[in-house]
Amino acid sequence: MSVLKTFVLGATGETGKELIDALVSNKAFSKVVIIGRRKKIEEYASVFEGFDVGYCCLGTTHKKSGTSGFVKVDRDYVLKSAQIAKQGGCKQFHLLTSQGSNKNSWFLYPRTKGEVEEGVAQLGFEKLVIYRPGLLLCDRQESRPLEKILQFTIGSLDWWRKVSIPTNTVAHAMINCSLQTASNQQPVKIVLENTDIFNLSKIHEK
Repeated sequence: MSVLKTFVLGATGETGKELIDALVSNKAFSKVVIIGRRKKIEEYASVFEGFDVGYCCLGTTHKKSGTSGFVKVDRDYVLKSAQIAKQGGCKQFHLLTSQGSNKNSWFLYPRTKGEVEEGVAQLGFEKLVIYRPGLLLCDRQESRPLEKILQFTIGSLDWWRKVSIPTNTVAHAMINCSLQTASNQQPVKIVLENTDIFNLSKIHEK
């Protein structure tokens, strides 16, 4: 197995934290770099050079950033980062979006996620994997009372992981997928829904 160099966007989020922990303990990766948000990402293009794999767990909320701020981070910033990474030689890009992503949706959240999926797909990565998890189950430090209630209720009932999934499960699925060898040399686009992510996280477990 070749040793890979990777970067992570959105490492301060709950899934990003789990991903970093899993990457640094995995011998398949020789270099793991956390790239934080910058106001003018174009001025930092050199930061994205020389990576084999890029993971993007970046995201904010409408409540925290407002409509324009949400779109700027979840669509525009992610897309620009992916463009620069591709120009820097990155071959794989793993993008975390959300269950229900749809560029034609009337609702802001799924529409924005669908738009960024389409934009990144047009960049031509050798391997693009889009992850669409349902409700993320985690012990979030940020206070979100309603989300905690939903996590407890849905997480307890969703035994088959149809609509919810732990953040560490998502992280392991992302790593497992990045280590799978493509069967051909053509650009590959893979879209993984909640159950697919759950199943993929178990592939390398013994």
